[in-house]
Amino acid sequence: MEWTLFIANSMLLGAGLAMDAFSVSVANGLGEPAMPAKRMAFIAGTFAFFQFAMPLLGWLCVHFVVETFKSVQIFIPYAALILLAFIGGKMILDALRCPTCSMEQGKLSLRMLLAQGIATSIDALSVGFAIADYGLPMALAASLIIAAVTFALCMAGVRIGKLFGMRLAQKASIVGGIILICIGLEIFFGHF
Repeated sequence: MEWTLFIANSMLLGAGLAMDAFSVSVANGLGEPAMPAKRMAFIAGTFAFFQFAMPLLGWLCVHFVVETFKSVQIFIPYAALILLAFIGGKMILDALRCPTCSMEQGKLSLRMLLAQGIATSIDALSVGFAIADYGLPMALAASLIIAAVTFALCMAGVRIGKLFGMRLAQKASIVGGIILICIGLEIFFGHF
């Protein structure tokens, strides 16, 4: 495969896979409009890590445990819906319980961020099937490109969310929670 085409395909694949993570990044920025740049990079890096790891895990499944993965694959949309609905619902409930709380109290925990990373990248496991004919070096390169695209898009998403979060103030957590629930529903219904 020509390298230019390989890179272009991997970048397009990365952009497609990163759309859910981008949307969740916007919601995270909405929920924490005073977020420092270091935290923004950590959030984007978390999403990029999972978008890197999941295609490789899918690739490994294709090469080592195809039948097992096929039986688990039907649960992927359910897992994404449950995780994102839980996180979004918690954001909404927290905002409704304490509408005058500071935005710092709505700060995203590491546990919630990891759950978001898994929920938004779980569909990337199936990319392992798309890259199954690649050798390990090419699968790693494709995954790295996907991760780089995800990182850039998620940084932009957090910045966009922060911009609007400052304007929406107390309503930002509710809007962010609704976005997460909608993404979960989109992933769920998109698989059927």
